[in-house]
Amino acid sequence: MRTVSDRLARITRLRSDKAEPVHSRNRLLTLTNFGSNPGALKAKYYLPKSLARKPALVVVLHGCTQIPADYDAGSGWSQMADEQGFALLYPQQVRDNNGNLCFNWFLPDDIGRDKGEALSIRQMIETMVSRHKLASERIYVTGLSAGGAMANVLLATYPDVFAGGAIIAGLPYATASTVSEAFERMHGHGIPMIRELRAGLRAASPHSGPWPTLSVWHGTGDSTVAEANARAIVEQWRGVHDVASALAVTEAVDGQTRKVWRDADGRDRIALYTIRDMGHGLPLDVASGYGKSGPYMLDVGISSTAHIAQSWRLTRKPATVRRRKSVAKAPPDRLVPEDRSSSPDDKIRKVIDYALRAAGLKR
Repeated sequence: MRTVSDRLARITRLRSDKAEPVHSRNRLLTLTNFGSNPGALKAKYYLPKSLARKPALVVVLHGCTQIPADYDAGSGWSQMADEQGFALLYPQQVRDNNGNLCFNWFLPDDIGRDKGEALSIRQMIETMVSRHKLASERIYVTGLSAGGAMANVLLATYPDVFAGGAIIAGLPYATASTVSEAFERMHGHGIPMIRELRAGLRAASPHSGPWPTLSVWHGTGDSTVAEANARAIVEQWRGVHDVASALAVTEAVDGQTRKVWRDADGRDRIALYTIRDMGHGLPLDVASGYGKSGPYMLDVGISSTAHIAQSWRLTRKPATVRRRKSVAKAPPDRLVPEDRSSSPDDKIRKVIDYALRAAGLKR
């Protein structure tokens, strides 16, 4: 069995790995005065020059070690917003909350409805909708890695707010509550049984439907967050959508595999995109014109940004990419959750705290 010490040793070895950042012109503005902000987050936003009628809002959650400006440049979301007339909100983690800028996707005080970071993001959304007259029925959320896990937190705790979500290299909701458990889940160990996954989702809010649509994206070569987490997310949400596994349809999209679960009326409810040999990161097709390759921004011939926007009816259907190309491997990610436990006697916390500082990953 892998131990927390194994994970920490691996993190320390990876300290020397370097990757060139995505250099970008910051197009984002700072969102201020958005509420009580119990999670102590910051926020950026983007408005195109021309908003569409009943403009949508897309909430985008960065991964560990990332900032909104670089994530936006890498993903191409603001370019898409310019073309299609929707608004963007980028919640931003701060080092006082997490030394690696990870959203705290597993801490109970941050992932409950009307608690911590989840409530802060909800307040940001309310502020954006009110100030800029956005369509409250057209709110969507997406995120990568820790941001993907936090996107799932928001979908679970506020399903009444979101029309749809897209989770990229993320994790199921409420499967870890400590640092050691978070490491284990990231590596695919100890993921709860389907019944428990679904019970956790239903307990997250008083909502009884309708439920947001969902797409899940994961690379088969991801060694940071195990692919088993993608399947667990699908199973977590299949229950509330009441879609049978036997009725799923598998198809090829831009050379990759897409498995779709549809409701009785034939509407897509859940989609799982499996990206062959892709490491840990956001799937891009730079040739499509959206995004730039860089750390965790992987040019693999399929644009998650374009396909996600299309699934939310924000844009026209993207052109199918038919060429074959080499698949990018992600550099090792520092998706390292930072414990904020108040217990001084927690031996695991002390070991992790020491190791993270020794590795230079915690200040």
